[in-house]
Amino acid sequence: MRIELNTPALLFPAISFLLLPYTNRYLALANLTRGLLSDYIANPDDRLLSQIKILRRRIGMIRKMQTFAVAAMLSSMLCMLMIFQGWHDVGHVLFFVALVMMVVSLLFSLWEIQLSTDALNVQLQLLENDPAQPI
Repeated sequence: MRIELNTPALLFPAISFLLLPYTNRYLALANLTRGLLSDYIANPDDRLLSQIKILRRRIGMIRKMQTFAVAAMLSSMLCMLMIFQGWHDVGHVLFFVALVMMVVSLLFSLWEIQLSTDALNVQLQLLENDPAQPI
């Protein structure tokens, strides 16, 4: 199978569309973390501290998602360069690497969504157990 120059170029819009929601998630979590931190400083509570720790983990996962997506884009660009130079075998390897990095990025995204859902379920359980208690 021979990869043409436009094949790795197809990854550019996909990666760009992924980076936008990744960045939006990061910004939302950063703002939430800042808000919880100022709440914790005003009124230290173990629940707030545990939420901040979970947010730190989620932010780290988003950083990994973004890193693998950017690495996939770089690998795709190098693939195009190798194909342009006539080094098709190297281009094939780099295209494969780009696809694997995209899959890893998406798996981190799936894991982060699961953590987000778990965190929301904890919040809902707190509300169900004691509706008068502020969360």
